[in-house]
Amino acid sequence: MNVRPVTLDRFFSFFFARTGARSFNGAMADTVFTLTDVTKARHEGGAGFELCVPRLEVPRGARLALVGESGCGKSTLLDLLGLALSPTTAGAFTFSGGGTPADIAAIWQRRDANHLGELRKRHIGYVLQTGALVPYLGVLENIDLTRRLLGLPDDGTSRRLAARLGLAGHLDKDPAALSVGERQRVAIGRALAHRPAVILADEPTASLDPHTATRVMELFMELIDETGATLIVATHDWHQVDRLGLTKVGHALHRDEEHKVTTASFST
Repeated sequence: MNVRPVTLDRFFSFFFARTGARSFNGAMADTVFTLTDVTKARHEGGAGFELCVPRLEVPRGARLALVGESGCGKSTLLDLLGLALSPTTAGAFTFSGGGTPADIAAIWQRRDANHLGELRKRHIGYVLQTGALVPYLGVLENIDLTRRLLGLPDDGTSRRLAARLGLAGHLDKDPAALSVGERQRVAIGRALAHRPAVILADEPTASLDPHTATRVMELFMELIDETGATLIVATHDWHQVDRLGLTKVGHALHRDEEHKVTTASFST
C-alpha cells in the first residue's frame, strides 16, 4: 500500500497562513465549490502530470468520494479544494464556505495569501493521511488548536469531541504515546472542532488495519452527519465508499507512455 508522505509543513501551510480580518456576509449558497476548466500541471524528473477538472459542482451538505489508485490526482484535487495549492489555469473557481462566493481564481491570481488563509482557517477542516499532529502538544491541545487560533471560546467542544472519539483517557498524552488509530481520531477531532463548512479527508484510514479503519470511518461519518458539514474524501477503498453511501465523483486516467505524461480528470 502506498501512503503519501505527510509532513507538518503541509499542515502548517494549510492552517497557519497569515490572516487579515475579513467579513463574509450574505445568504448561504447552495453550492460550496464550483470549478470550470481548472488544471494543475507538474513536471518532475522528465515525467509530467496534469489534473484537469472540466466541471465540478459540490452541493452544500454533499458526501463525495474521490476514488482511484495511488497517483491518480486525488490528493492534488483535495489540495486545490483546500485552497492550499494554486491552479495552473482556471476558467472559474468559486468557494462559498462562509456565505458570499469567493472568487478563488482571482484571489490566487493576485497572490492574496491572507485571504486564502482566512478562508481555509475558518471554513475548512482537513484530515491528512498520517494525522500530521503537532508532536509537542497533547491530545486535547491538538484537537483544540484551530479553535484557539480562531479565538473561539473554551466551551467544552474539544473535550466533548475527544470523549466521542474515545480519547477522554488520553487528553494529556503526546501523539508519540498513541496508536495509529488514536492519532487519526485526534486528527478527525481537530478537523471538526471549529465546525467548518467543509471537511476534506485524504485517505484518512490508509494507515489502519481493516477493522480499525471501519470503526474510525463509521465514527467519522456519524460526526459529519451531526455537524452537517460537506465532506469530500479521497480513498482507494471502493468497499467503504459503497458501504457508507458516498457519491463517487467521475474520474478518468490516461497515461501517455511515449511522452511520459499522465493526465487525470475529475468531474460531476
